[in-house]
Amino acid sequence: MKVTDKDVAYVADLANLELTEEERAHMLRDLNSILEYMERLSELETDQVAPMAQVSDRYGKNNDESRQGSDRFAYAIREDVKGGLRESLPQDVAVKNAPDTDGTFFEVPKVIERQ
Repeated sequence: MKVTDKDVAYVADLANLELTEEERAHMLRDLNSILEYMERLSELETDQVAPMAQVSDRYGKNNDESRQGSDRFAYAIREDVKGGLRESLPQDVAVKNAPDTDGTFFEVPKVIERQ
């Protein structure tokens, strides 16, 4: 499967992106490169490879205290909250510092306009 210039133009139009000819050429090259790499990966024999749920041993079921994962994934850990849910921010507090509000909702400029 190959992405064509027509495909890139169609998706850019759907996303309301204005791409220059150079940007479209780069996008075409990058998308085809990704697809080519995926095709190469699909050629690998993975029948004997066990499925993975996590790529870090920090969270694995065989995790023991002597084999903690690296600190690279420390950001991913959060303290559990008893009950799982926390109370939401009250609406009046949420909109209090908003630059534009009608007192109930945030007011934002319209961002989807076709020309």
